[in-house]
Amino acid sequence: MKAGKAIIPVERIARSILLIRGQKVMLDVDLAELYGVPTKRLNEQVKRNRRRFPADFMFQLSAGEKAEVVAICDHLQKLKFSPTLPYAFTEHGAIMLASVLNTQRAIEASLYVVRVFVELRNMLATHKKLAQKISELEAKLEEHDAQIGSLVEAIRQLMLPPKSKSRRIGFLVSERVLRYGHG
Repeated sequence: MKAGKAIIPVERIARSILLIRGQKVMLDVDLAELYGVPTKRLNEQVKRNRRRFPADFMFQLSAGEKAEVVAICDHLQKLKFSPTLPYAFTEHGAIMLASVLNTQRAIEASLYVVRVFVELRNMLATHKKLAQKISELEAKLEEHDAQIGSLVEAIRQLMLPPKSKSRRIGFLVSERVLRYGHG
């Protein structure tokens, strides 16, 4: 997917995808802008077609979630004083929303939205695989470090001068001889 050919920049869609309640979602205000309709009209269509939006397609943010989103996302500052709580749409909800709006722009934009969701999912999978590979590499390095440490210690032992077993010249008086008075 080339951003230059997109009717909507991919970066714009990607920054609108938020992680709320453990799900990647887009808010009604962002989808309304992308789909070229007022947020009020979008929400009216959702209410008219409520059965098409089960909980795994859409949910309404709590007041705390709304405050957190407004604090984190600069582009959502306009929601700060809105009396209504925004709706969050999953990937499937965004597709269903385009179908109930039934405008050419909504249908075209929904294709880009889905592609960005898929791209994000692929990036997350790649990051998980990369993190696993790094963990495996660290484990191998720790094992190799221990082996190298043992090797260095063995080399140090070999480098020590040999302990001298030579005897002193002369007569050694043994303790036994002194005790009995011989000698």
